[in-house]
Amino acid sequence: MKIKLFYIGSRSEGAAREFEERYVKRIKPFSLCEILPILSSDVKKAQKISAAAARSSYTEALKPRVEGCYSVALNKNGKMLNSAKFSDALKDHTEIGFFIGGAYGLEGSFIDSCDLSLSLSLLTFPHELSRIILLEQIYRAKTIERGLPYHK
Repeated sequence: MKIKLFYIGSRSEGAAREFEERYVKRIKPFSLCEILPILSSDVKKAQKISAAAARSSYTEALKPRVEGCYSVALNKNGKMLNSAKFSDALKDHTEIGFFIGGAYGLEGSFIDSCDLSLSLSLLTFPHELSRIILLEQIYRAKTIERGLPYHK
């Protein structure tokens, strides 16, 4: 299985980056896992104009990456799954793309085009923390799938 985590923004620094790398390393025995930041000059410009322009720019940057994979958009209004159901949602796919928008989220049309709209929580998290939570849940899902004792 191949897992790709796409997000709008620059690569994490410091402790956040260490946690991301730790979970990527843990996931590696189960799946190839890549973290792929997307930040173009168009996205930077759009963020200064308006929320709608920014969401549109995010969508244009992410849309080509949806093809050929089971696509999961992180969305505050998405489906909330427990860890076991999240594991079930991932287990039958050979390539999974996770998509995290920028500060203004993702366009509704992009979210609708994805296979799953997922909410991590009713709480709001910084983007760096959301990536760490998502990576931990991917690792947990893989251990559940394999019957390993990490998930209790």
